[in-house]
Amino acid sequence: MTKAAFFTHFDRHAHGKGLKGATTHYCPGCGHGLAHKYIAEALVDLGVQERTVMISPVGCAVFLYYYFNTGNTQAAHGRAPAVGIGHKLANPESIVISYQGDGDLAAIGLAEIMHAAQLGIPISVVFINNAIYGMTGGQMAPTTLTGQTSTTSPEGRGPMHGAPMRVAELIAQMDGAIYVERCALYDQRERKRSQKAIRKALTLQIEGRGFGFVEILSECPTHWGMSPLDSEKHVREVMAKVYPLGLIKDDAREPWFAPPKPSFDVGQLVQTIGASQEIIQPSGGGFPGHLDPDDVEIKFAGAGGDGAQTAAMLLTKAAINEGFDATHIPSYGPESRGGTSYADVHIAKVEVLSPAAPEPHLLVAFNAPSLAKFASTVKPGGTIIYDTSVINEVPTVNEGVAVHGVPCAEIARSLGAPFVKNVVALGALIEAAKPLSAESLLSALRIGLKNKCAMIPVNEQAFAWGQKAIREGIERFDD
Repeated sequence: MTKAAFFTHFDRHAHGKGLKGATTHYCPGCGHGLAHKYIAEALVDLGVQERTVMISPVGCAVFLYYYFNTGNTQAAHGRAPAVGIGHKLANPESIVISYQGDGDLAAIGLAEIMHAAQLGIPISVVFINNAIYGMTGGQMAPTTLTGQTSTTSPEGRGPMHGAPMRVAELIAQMDGAIYVERCALYDQRERKRSQKAIRKALTLQIEGRGFGFVEILSECPTHWGMSPLDSEKHVREVMAKVYPLGLIKDDAREPWFAPPKPSFDVGQLVQTIGASQEIIQPSGGGFPGHLDPDDVEIKFAGAGGDGAQTAAMLLTKAAINEGFDATHIPSYGPESRGGTSYADVHIAKVEVLSPAAPEPHLLVAFNAPSLAKFASTVKPGGTIIYDTSVINEVPTVNEGVAVHGVPCAEIARSLGAPFVKNVVALGALIEAAKPLSAESLLSALRIGLKNKCAMIPVNEQAFAWGQKAIREGIERFDD
């Protein structure tokens, strides 16, 4: 029976105790409960519960994983199809169900569902259409009916909002979709059709035939301001006229999806991506708690070609080698041509919670626009390294910020290697602020240049000159 596909108790409510431990979070009269029931029955009847992965993104079904005793993955808003395809390709034997609402699938996730339907990888999508954003407060959705009021269309959906989106018809046009049907839940006949449609979509996936899509018109008494009975009547007499029920597409295709299981062998992966298998011994310098007790933010900024991204990546790898959690996130764009592009780095004692560095502890600026843009964002007590080869003025900074001018480009040119100015800056940063030990950074540098060994000496020289410039206060360099 259905029970086997559900948890015996739903821990979200009262820790699974008593009557509340057997109830869901859905409103009375909502259609999600029936849709869940039909999916659970199909999983048990088809014998695939143990290899099923349910994908629930943001929306009313956000807590689906509390109910289904299957594999479960929580996806970002609208991204369930992309996550589902990842599961299917990583484990072709898995049965993947993407369970989504109209605000999620037809709005922020429209690109993902269109791509999945065109690609045609066998997954099953159950699309709950109640013509409203249910979880977030009743805003207008792409499927909201003409004239229907919502919190963002209080006078009703009008011409300036566009017509309601018929998602099932849209999906049916995609070459990869082989089965598309729209069903409802307002009476026993339609419930039986929904039940059969869900089972068929799963069967097609089990047989490896293709992408199946079931749209279910669902009641939403809460945001429609109706009783459950009036909601059923509304679906039958109003919604079903805008969204006609029935089979939209059913292609009889032969089974095709039988790819080999991907290899997860670590050695093969390392060889494929060309990663180093060298065991790195930490330098023992410890976490830079003098900068922040838990998480140090660093920003590298400059024009395209200044090496900000490379410097950021080297520092990140050095931090990882030291056993810390570290992230590097680049920011490119039209500004990289003469303006400023940047890279944010985090070095965390335990875990980086956000990769962005809007208020860095440390800033390395390779050109004037970058210094002008980010100098004021450096935290009080922080450190700025800037290239005096191209920057003549320093803007106002926060109290206690140490500002060091280093002729990075001039030093690099004197070494006959203009491209190592970013390594000069790294040497200066390590010497001035000590986010990591010099040896940890040099180790990451040597590993990074293992296939270009001839470049290691000049990079080591550049690093040493950066350190020397801080120690001796060298702001101008005349070779």
